[in-house]
Amino acid sequence: MPRINTSQQNAINRLGTFYGIGVGPGDPELLTLKAFRLIQQCDVITFLGSKKGRSIARDIAAGALESGGNPNRIEQGFVMPMTENRVTANTVYDEAAATIASHLQQGKDVGFLCQGDPFFFGSFAYLHKRLSDNYNTIIVPGISSINASAALTERPLALLAENIAIISGRRSDQDILDTLNSFDNVAIMKPGIRRAAILNVLENSGRSRDANYIEYAGQSRQKIVKDVSLLDESPGPYFSLFLVNHPRAYRSISEHD
Repeated sequence: MPRINTSQQNAINRLGTFYGIGVGPGDPELLTLKAFRLIQQCDVITFLGSKKGRSIARDIAAGALESGGNPNRIEQGFVMPMTENRVTANTVYDEAAATIASHLQQGKDVGFLCQGDPFFFGSFAYLHKRLSDNYNTIIVPGISSINASAALTERPLALLAENIAIISGRRSDQDILDTLNSFDNVAIMKPGIRRAAILNVLENSGRSRDANYIEYAGQSRQKIVKDVSLLDESPGPYFSLFLVNHPRAYRSISEHD
């Protein structure tokens, strides 16, 4: 292995660190102490937002951003259209990575705010892939929407020998049906426009009664539906999920232990 000379080591040391900071699903009080500290300390805070300038991740972190810390801190948002077109999304990630790299090259520490957890259906993973080979990268885990939803619905995710699966709502009906038939507890992530189809799969699997539906967990527009038969067939928002629990989760645990 070639030796790194002093000048090369000094150059590496002068580079900034890239932080993927999980800010949780929506409730600002679920922000971890580490996330709060780093948000205040970083030289640059970045995040994805809408064309209208709205960023849920930034909103969650507002308290940390506005309560002091680095007096020279700057914020930079990147517009991510709500689209499944990966060419469009990758263009945004390429441009964001180049901008972040320019800050890191100047020795600035950059934090990227991630709703939920950075590596759980998180946009940060795409930036990490583009930057981690050349820059020091640290991931700060956050509370996921699954954990928050389990707490909100008061249904444990798994007990004793039970198993659990997480599946994207974009998977085929058959994939979701097979998962429901094979696992005690299932989280169906981001059903969105496929909500009606997933309701049908839940009915066909005989597990509609086991399901809760949650939108915007922990946010002001939070919605929880414990009887999914009450849901209509219209599309749901992107930030939603079905949490399907083993029946024991809503019976008296003492009956089974």
